[in-house]
Amino acid sequence: MTEDELSARGGEIGPTERLAMNRTGSFDWDLDTGTIDVDDAGLLVFGVPAERFDGRPATLVRGLDPEERSRLDAVIKRAITGGESSYTAHVRLERADGTPQWTHVQARILRRDGRLAHRIVGIVRDATAEVTHSAFLQELAKRREVQTSIVERTTRALSRAVTVDDVTAALTGPGGLARLGAEGLALGLVENDSLHIIALSGEALDVFDDFRVRRLDRGLPLAETVLSGRPRFVPTFASLGRDFPQLAPYVKRMPFTSACYLPLIAQARKLGGLALFYRRRSAFNADERNLLLGLAAIVSQSLQRAILFDEERELATGLQAMMLPRRIPVITGGEIAVRYHAAWSGRQVGGDWYDVIPLPRGRVGIVVGDVQGHDTHAAAIMGQLRIALRAYAGEGHAPSTVLARASRFLAELDTNRFATCTYAQVDLAGGTVRGVRAGHLGPLIRHTDGRVGRPKLRGGLPLGLATVFGDEEYPETRLDLVPGETLVLCTDGLVEQPGTDIEAGLSALAEAVGSGPPQAEALADHLSEQLWERWGAGDDVALLVLRRSPDPGTPRAPRIHQYIHQADPQGLSDARAAVGQALADWGMPELADDAELLTGELLVNVLLHTEGGAVLTLEVLPEPVRRVRLSVQDRSSAWPRRRTPGEAATSGRGLLLLDALASRWGVEPRGEGKAVWCEIGPAPATSQADPADPAG
Repeated sequence: MTEDELSARGGEIGPTERLAMNRTGSFDWDLDTGTIDVDDAGLLVFGVPAERFDGRPATLVRGLDPEERSRLDAVIKRAITGGESSYTAHVRLERADGTPQWTHVQARILRRDGRLAHRIVGIVRDATAEVTHSAFLQELAKRREVQTSIVERTTRALSRAVTVDDVTAALTGPGGLARLGAEGLALGLVENDSLHIIALSGEALDVFDDFRVRRLDRGLPLAETVLSGRPRFVPTFASLGRDFPQLAPYVKRMPFTSACYLPLIAQARKLGGLALFYRRRSAFNADERNLLLGLAAIVSQSLQRAILFDEERELATGLQAMMLPRRIPVITGGEIAVRYHAAWSGRQVGGDWYDVIPLPRGRVGIVVGDVQGHDTHAAAIMGQLRIALRAYAGEGHAPSTVLARASRFLAELDTNRFATCTYAQVDLAGGTVRGVRAGHLGPLIRHTDGRVGRPKLRGGLPLGLATVFGDEEYPETRLDLVPGETLVLCTDGLVEQPGTDIEAGLSALAEAVGSGPPQAEALADHLSEQLWERWGAGDDVALLVLRRSPDPGTPRAPRIHQYIHQADPQGLSDARAAVGQALADWGMPELADDAELLTGELLVNVLLHTEGGAVLTLEVLPEPVRRVRLSVQDRSSAWPRRRTPGEAATSGRGLLLLDALASRWGVEPRGEGKAVWCEIGPAPATSQADPADPAG
């Protein structure tokens, strides 16, 4: 108690009280005799009455805890034996009224001849006030450090939040509650005069599921806080049940001791409210209340930005959705699946697009493209370009003409944007694909045996740039899609990630196409799940999957089709193996050797003497006596002719093998090319010659 406090209470200050307030005394310890002389102030510090002090050191420190006494003895002994000239120590003793007291001892050691200690003189004082104040300052500094950390970590986490979902993830995700210094959290937003609880985090808070959407009235603490705009601090959690009867049945089921309800306000707009729950807190001092109000302001600002962003994004994505086809037409002879994924960052709007265009003579046009940029301007250009390209294709123009006119259209829009795309006309009845590229990724083809190819589709400059540079040449490439094969088109967002080689993405795409399910819709889902999060999360993605309907034949007449690329020597070996395996599976292994030999001869003839690949068809003819029919189709109109090779000739024996191994064979015209076929097995019952059989 200070002198002013004692005077204010009406007490008189005597010598003893004044001495007690000073609490500083002195002592003189004679080490030779083992006695110590202590003045009255020193005795008061140690709590020893003068009339009971016998001059012995042990009597003086009798009030110390044994551990404190041992610690003081160790300090003194170490100073004496270590040759030191002084020592100091803080020791804790208990006063007569039971309160703790810190005593500071500071002494000087006197030695004979500078070596042997014989006397110690020093002072003792009551240091309780300064030690307590120091501890208070340390605790205050620690508390403020914690508060600063809470603000910094919360601000850092919310600074990366773009959408409302990002804000809730920052508050409720891993480490979210720890950043806020709470054990539970509820976040509500105002929507149409109702309070929607959009986030709950913490044990036992699932009880609030009953309050997910409630009318904004004063029947609940969070709603009252939003309406009043004033925070509510609840040091006793049980009081919530008394103040808000609707909560009474739930309060007892929740393991919290206190709570605070904070309004979320930004630029005079009431956004919602934030409730924080605590297990071990029983009060909110001024510093803590200011901290919580500061946190509410930080959350409010983040939510305001996020709400504005979400509103802008909804407008932008709505615009983009209007630019994309509203429905995909049903096609005959195949199935088509499309997917569009918006980027996870930015306004989630860009220039990627897809389209499926019905064409004359039962054909279909497919296109996937990307306008430069990721903004509403890119989306608007994409919509105009898509409609123009669709119109040019619908007029029946060749693919090269369609892209040339689309490039001219984009250049005339008076914009500095360019676009890339891949466009193809597909005849599903015959399997012919005529494709062109404008600075875009080429397609992938999944064959019936699961292999995935990347055919080389020739191309030209991106749309717009081609016209600017006066080079509107878009050479076509013809591909063959046999029954059961799948064509995959996509934008670079599915395979490209900044800082990563695009070849790695293309290889991952090919692997995913090969390992996915055969159906178009299922394969599109598979590619989205496997690759979009891995490669395309930061960019828009347009994906189109077209599968030509498989032709399995019937149980009595099964059938397989396979396309063999001219530049794929391994494909020849794979085709022979597929024929042998199919015949074994169909219960006709005795025909496998002849069928494999003839397959090789027919394919080698095509791959050596034509400019493209070949389509191999193997089927069982549904007759009483089952026979195998092999057919190899190519694009050449030149029919095979019989030759008589010499003994040293290395070629010219293919038709001789056909004559020797096949029961019949022939050549048929197929659109722009031909098909050479042969039958293996018992000869037909009638010997009537086939009109297309050159041997007949």
